[in-house]
Amino acid sequence: MDRGIGRCAVALGRLAGLMAAGALILWSCASRPREIVLASTTSTEDSGLFEYLLPYFHEAHRDYRIRVIAVGSGEALRLAAVGDADVALVHSPEAEEEFVAAGHGTARRRVMFNDFILVGPDSEAGAACAQPNVAAALECIARLRAQFISRGDDSGTHARERLLWEATGLKPEDDWYLEAGQGMGAVLMMASEKGAYTLTDRGTYLSLHDRLELRIIVQGDPALRNQYSVIVSSHAENAAGAQAFAGWITSEAAQQLIGDFGVETYGRPLFVPNAANG
Repeated sequence: MDRGIGRCAVALGRLAGLMAAGALILWSCASRPREIVLASTTSTEDSGLFEYLLPYFHEAHRDYRIRVIAVGSGEALRLAAVGDADVALVHSPEAEEEFVAAGHGTARRRVMFNDFILVGPDSEAGAACAQPNVAAALECIARLRAQFISRGDDSGTHARERLLWEATGLKPEDDWYLEAGQGMGAVLMMASEKGAYTLTDRGTYLSLHDRLELRIIVQGDPALRNQYSVIVSSHAENAAGAQAFAGWITSEAAQQLIGDFGVETYGRPLFVPNAANG
């Protein structure tokens, strides 16, 4: 055989092998579920909502798999703003409006709500600041210089806490006020250990209740309503997956699942679905 023909035959054989390997890689990639990066809050993670909810999403959308990044709402929106998250599920309304107005997100839709509660030491000392509304309770805490632990992490809970303090006209700054820079579960455990007050979402508090020596000091104040919304990032790497998740979590089927979550364990839902209300 001519050496030139032989070399061509060898080269063609190698090319065919490379093409076959490439086809195998493409087939393998196509057959794997495509990842959706979901940035959400520590409250949705700590309450167990995602552990309960996501298997139903994966069953309905087998082409996708979700990776959850559980951080504060502020950090979740920052991740979505730079394309490090495809979709955000957060509870910081003012920050969400700014996020969408800046062009970072689309299709902001309500998903569910629960409420914030003010909790404190499960003792007579804790009951000292039990008041009919949260403003009066915060004023009492400041007056007594009782230990208060703040999330201090730019989360939705932290943002609401700042607004509540602003409404009292007080600026908590002294050594009785501690900014933890931690998620909700960690802050609740810290407050329990220190006999301190803190603001928490009800879902995380109920999920950890058996491990805490904390009692509810204030609840039911309209200023404590806690709305969650889903927003698709304008910079999403997996835009189709983000839209699929946003559409699913606001669907009738998912809303029913959210409404059922917590009923068996706590006798009440941890979140109230309200996608149908806008």
